[in-house]
Amino acid sequence: MPGRLFSYVDSIVARDPSPRSRWEVLLYPGVWAVGFHKVAHRLFRARLFFLARWVNHVSRFLTAIDIHPGAEIGKNFFIDHGFVVIGETAVIGDNVTMYQGSTLGGTNPTNGVGGKRHPTIGDDVIISLGAAILGPIMVGKGSRIGANAVVMKEVPEGATMVGIPAKPVPVAVKPETQAFVPYGTPCSERFDPATQKLELLQCEMQVMQKRLAELLEERDAARAKAAEASGSGKGKKSA
Repeated sequence: MPGRLFSYVDSIVARDPSPRSRWEVLLYPGVWAVGFHKVAHRLFRARLFFLARWVNHVSRFLTAIDIHPGAEIGKNFFIDHGFVVIGETAVIGDNVTMYQGSTLGGTNPTNGVGGKRHPTIGDDVIISLGAAILGPIMVGKGSRIGANAVVMKEVPEGATMVGIPAKPVPVAVKPETQAFVPYGTPCSERFDPATQKLELLQCEMQVMQKRLAELLEERDAARAKAAEASGSGKGKKSA
Protein backbone atom coordinates (compact mmCIF):
# COMPACT_ATOMS: atom_id res chain seq x y z
CA MET A 1 0.00 0.00 0.00
CA PRO A 2 2.69 2.64 0.85
CA GLY A 3 4.57 1.68 -2.32
CA ARG A 4 1.51 2.28 -4.50
CA LEU A 5 0.78 5.56 -2.73
CA PHE A 6 4.33 6.85 -3.23
CA SER A 7 4.24 5.72 -6.87
CA TYR A 8 1.03 7.72 -7.32
CA VAL A 9 2.51 10.76 -5.59
CA ASP A 10 5.67 10.56 -7.73
CA SER A 11 3.53 10.52 -10.87
CA ILE A 12 1.96 13.79 -9.73
CA VAL A 13 5.34 15.35 -8.93
CA ALA A 14 6.42 14.51 -12.49
CA ARG A 15 3.48 16.53 -13.84
CA ASP A 16 3.44 19.44 -11.38
CA PRO A 17 6.53 21.62 -10.76
CA SER A 18 5.15 23.30 -7.62
CA PRO A 19 5.47 20.70 -4.81
CA ARG A 20 8.66 20.70 -2.75
CA SER A 21 8.06 17.26 -1.24
CA ARG A 22 5.83 14.20 -1.40
CA TRP A 23 4.10 15.26 1.82
CA GLU A 24 2.90 18.46 0.18
CA VAL A 25 1.23 16.46 -2.59
CA LEU A 26 -0.75 14.51 0.00
CA LEU A 27 -2.59 17.74 0.83
CA TYR A 28 -3.80 18.27 -2.76
CA PRO A 29 -7.61 18.26 -3.06
CA GLY A 30 -7.32 16.10 -6.19
CA VAL A 31 -5.51 13.39 -4.25
CA TRP A 32 -8.19 13.41 -1.55
CA ALA A 33 -10.96 13.37 -4.15
CA VAL A 34 -9.48 10.27 -5.81
CA GLY A 35 -9.13 8.61 -2.38
CA PHE A 36 -12.76 9.31 -1.51
CA HIS A 37 -13.83 8.05 -4.92
CA LYS A 38 -12.14 4.70 -4.39
CA VAL A 39 -14.32 4.20 -1.29
CA ALA A 40 -17.48 5.50 -3.00
CA HIS A 41 -16.89 3.33 -6.09
CA ARG A 42 -16.58 0.17 -4.00
CA LEU A 43 -19.84 1.01 -2.23
CA PHE A 44 -21.47 1.72 -5.60
CA ARG A 45 -20.38 -1.64 -7.00
CA ALA A 46 -21.77 -3.29 -3.86
CA ARG A 47 -25.09 -1.56 -4.71
CA LEU A 48 -24.93 0.53 -1.54
CA PHE A 49 -25.95 3.55 -3.55
CA PHE A 50 -26.99 5.82 -0.70
CA LEU A 51 -23.71 5.32 1.17
CA ALA A 52 -21.75 5.78 -2.05
CA ARG A 53 -23.52 9.05 -2.74
CA TRP A 54 -22.98 10.19 0.86
CA VAL A 55 -19.21 9.66 0.51
CA ASN A 56 -19.39 11.53 -2.80
CA HIS A 57 -21.11 14.50 -1.15
CA VAL A 58 -18.54 14.62 1.67
CA SER A 59 -15.76 14.56 -0.92
CA ARG A 60 -17.35 17.34 -2.96
CA PHE A 61 -17.81 19.48 0.16
CA LEU A 62 -14.15 19.07 1.17
CA THR A 63 -12.46 19.21 -2.24
CA ALA A 64 -14.82 21.07 -4.64
CA ILE A 65 -14.45 18.07 -6.97
CA ASP A 66 -17.49 16.00 -7.97
CA ILE A 67 -16.73 12.45 -9.13
CA HIS A 68 -19.80 10.25 -9.45
CA PRO A 69 -19.36 6.97 -7.55
CA GLY A 70 -20.07 5.02 -10.72
CA ALA A 71 -17.18 6.49 -12.71
CA GLU A 72 -14.28 4.13 -13.47
CA ILE A 73 -10.80 5.59 -12.97
CA GLY A 74 -7.42 4.12 -13.90
CA LYS A 75 -3.99 4.47 -12.30
CA ASN A 76 -2.21 7.76 -11.54
CA PHE A 77 -5.21 10.00 -12.22
CA PHE A 78 -4.29 13.59 -11.34
CA ILE A 79 -6.75 16.46 -10.82
CA ASP A 80 -4.86 19.75 -10.60
CA HIS A 81 -6.99 22.07 -8.42
CA GLY A 82 -10.77 21.74 -8.03
CA PHE A 83 -14.16 22.38 -9.59
CA VAL A 84 -13.92 19.29 -11.77
CA VAL A 85 -17.04 17.25 -12.61
CA ILE A 86 -16.95 13.61 -13.74
CA GLY A 87 -20.17 11.81 -14.65
CA GLU A 88 -21.48 8.39 -13.72
CA THR A 89 -20.59 6.37 -16.83
CA ALA A 90 -17.24 8.06 -17.50
CA VAL A 91 -14.25 5.75 -17.94
CA ILE A 92 -10.76 7.19 -17.40
CA GLY A 93 -7.54 5.43 -18.38
CA ASP A 94 -4.10 5.54 -16.77
CA ASN A 95 -1.96 8.67 -16.26
CA VAL A 96 -4.75 11.08 -17.17
CA THR A 97 -4.49 14.74 -16.07
CA MET A 98 -7.46 17.09 -15.62
CA TYR A 99 -7.09 20.77 -14.80
CA GLN A 100 -9.46 23.04 -12.89
CA GLY A 101 -12.97 23.57 -14.17
CA SER A 102 -12.93 20.71 -16.67
CA THR A 103 -15.93 18.42 -17.12
CA LEU A 104 -16.67 14.91 -18.35
CA GLY A 105 -20.36 15.44 -19.00
CA GLY A 106 -23.20 13.31 -20.28
CA THR A 107 -25.88 13.61 -22.90
CA ASN A 108 -29.57 13.03 -22.38
CA PRO A 109 -30.54 9.69 -23.96
CA THR A 110 -33.22 10.25 -26.59
CA ASN A 111 -35.03 7.04 -25.67
CA GLY A 112 -35.25 8.01 -21.99
CA VAL A 113 -33.25 4.95 -20.92
CA GLY A 114 -29.99 5.54 -19.10
CA GLY A 115 -26.86 3.92 -20.45
CA LYS A 116 -23.38 4.97 -21.50
CA ARG A 117 -23.79 8.76 -21.43
CA HIS A 118 -20.29 10.00 -20.59
CA PRO A 119 -16.93 9.87 -22.39
CA THR A 120 -14.19 7.27 -22.28
CA ILE A 121 -10.74 8.82 -21.82
CA GLY A 122 -7.67 6.94 -23.07
CA ASP A 123 -4.31 6.70 -21.33
CA ASP A 124 -2.00 9.74 -21.01
CA VAL A 125 -4.66 12.29 -21.96
CA ILE A 126 -4.40 15.92 -20.76
CA ILE A 127 -7.65 17.86 -20.30
CA SER A 128 -6.93 21.55 -19.85
CA LEU A 129 -8.75 24.09 -17.70
CA GLY A 130 -12.39 24.77 -18.46
CA ALA A 131 -12.61 22.06 -21.12
CA ALA A 132 -15.80 20.02 -21.50
CA ILE A 133 -16.01 16.56 -23.07
CA LEU A 134 -19.64 15.63 -23.62
CA GLY A 135 -21.37 12.38 -24.48
CA PRO A 136 -20.38 8.72 -24.89
CA ILE A 137 -17.39 9.46 -27.11
CA MET A 138 -13.84 8.09 -27.13
CA VAL A 139 -10.88 10.38 -26.49
CA GLY A 140 -7.83 8.65 -27.92
CA LYS A 141 -4.64 7.80 -26.09
CA GLY A 142 -2.14 10.64 -25.67
CA SER A 143 -4.50 13.33 -26.94
CA ARG A 144 -4.67 16.90 -25.58
CA ILE A 145 -7.81 18.93 -24.95
CA GLY A 146 -7.06 22.67 -24.93
CA ALA A 147 -8.41 25.28 -22.53
CA ASN A 148 -12.18 25.96 -22.77
CA ALA A 149 -12.58 23.48 -25.62
CA VAL A 150 -15.93 21.72 -26.02
CA VAL A 151 -15.51 18.21 -27.41
CA MET A 152 -18.56 16.39 -28.77
CA LYS A 153 -16.99 14.04 -31.33
CA GLU A 154 -14.43 11.23 -31.21
CA VAL A 155 -10.84 12.34 -30.69
CA PRO A 156 -8.08 10.38 -32.47
CA GLU A 157 -4.93 9.29 -30.67
CA GLY A 158 -2.33 12.01 -30.20
CA ALA A 159 -4.60 14.83 -31.40
CA THR A 160 -4.68 18.31 -29.86
CA MET A 161 -8.22 19.73 -29.76
CA VAL A 162 -9.15 23.40 -29.34
CA GLY A 163 -12.22 25.52 -29.92
CA ILE A 164 -16.02 25.45 -29.60
CA PRO A 165 -16.81 22.96 -31.01
CA ALA A 166 -13.33 21.50 -30.68
CA LYS A 167 -11.24 20.87 -33.78
CA PRO A 168 -7.79 19.31 -34.11
CA VAL A 169 -4.75 21.59 -34.24
CA PRO A 170 -2.35 20.65 -37.06
CA VAL A 171 0.60 20.29 -34.67
CA ALA A 172 1.06 16.92 -33.03
CA VAL A 173 2.45 16.59 -29.51
CA LYS A 174 5.16 13.98 -29.83
CA PRO A 175 6.42 12.16 -26.72
CA GLU A 176 10.03 12.71 -27.74
CA THR A 177 9.63 16.51 -27.69
CA GLN A 178 8.76 16.77 -24.02
CA ALA A 179 7.87 14.33 -21.25
CA PHE A 180 4.79 16.30 -20.24
CA VAL A 181 3.08 19.23 -21.92
CA PRO A 182 1.27 21.32 -19.27
CA TYR A 183 -2.29 22.24 -20.20
CA GLY A 184 -1.91 20.31 -23.45
CA THR A 185 -1.13 23.37 -25.58
CA PRO A 186 2.07 22.89 -27.62
CA CYS A 187 1.83 25.92 -29.93
CA SER A 188 0.85 28.53 -27.40
CA GLU A 189 0.58 28.63 -23.65
CA ARG A 190 -3.07 29.49 -23.94
CA PHE A 191 -5.93 29.15 -26.41
CA ASP A 192 -8.25 32.09 -25.86
CA PRO A 193 -11.57 31.73 -27.76
CA ALA A 194 -11.25 35.40 -28.77
CA THR A 195 -7.93 34.75 -30.55
CA GLN A 196 -8.46 31.13 -31.54
CA LYS A 197 -8.35 31.64 -35.32
CA LEU A 198 -5.09 33.56 -35.09
CA GLU A 199 -3.50 30.87 -32.92
CA LEU A 200 -4.65 28.10 -35.25
CA LEU A 201 -3.19 29.99 -38.22
CA GLN A 202 0.07 30.39 -36.31
CA CYS A 203 0.16 26.64 -35.72
CA GLU A 204 -0.56 25.98 -39.40
CA MET A 205 2.25 28.36 -40.38
CA GLN A 206 4.65 26.50 -38.11
CA VAL A 207 3.76 23.23 -39.85
CA MET A 208 4.04 24.78 -43.31
CA GLN A 209 7.41 26.39 -42.51
CA LYS A 210 8.75 23.10 -41.20
CA ARG A 211 7.48 21.24 -44.28
CA LEU A 212 8.94 23.92 -46.60
CA ALA A 213 12.34 23.59 -44.92
CA GLU A 214 12.19 19.81 -45.39
CA LEU A 215 11.29 20.19 -49.09
CA LEU A 216 14.12 22.68 -49.66
CA GLU A 217 16.58 20.27 -48.03
CA GLU A 218 15.29 17.43 -50.23
CA ARG A 219 15.62 19.62 -53.34
CA ASP A 220 19.17 20.69 -52.48
CA ALA A 221 20.12 17.09 -51.77
CA ALA A 222 18.62 15.98 -55.10
CA ARG A 223 20.50 18.73 -56.98
CA ALA A 224 23.75 17.84 -55.28
CA LYS A 225 23.26 14.19 -56.12
CA ALA A 226 22.41 15.03 -59.75
CA ALA A 227 25.48 17.29 -60.04
CA GLU A 228 27.68 14.57 -58.60
CA ALA A 229 26.26 12.02 -61.01
CA SER A 230 26.72 14.42 -63.91
CA GLY A 231 30.33 15.11 -62.92
CA SER A 232 31.20 11.44 -62.65
CA GLY A 233 29.56 10.81 -66.03
CA LYS A 234 31.69 13.48 -67.72
CA GLY A 235 34.81 12.06 -66.08
CA LYS A 236 34.11 8.64 -67.53
CA LYS A 237 33.56 10.09 -71.05
CA SER A 238 36.81 12.03 -71.01
CA ALA A 239 38.62 8.95 -69.85
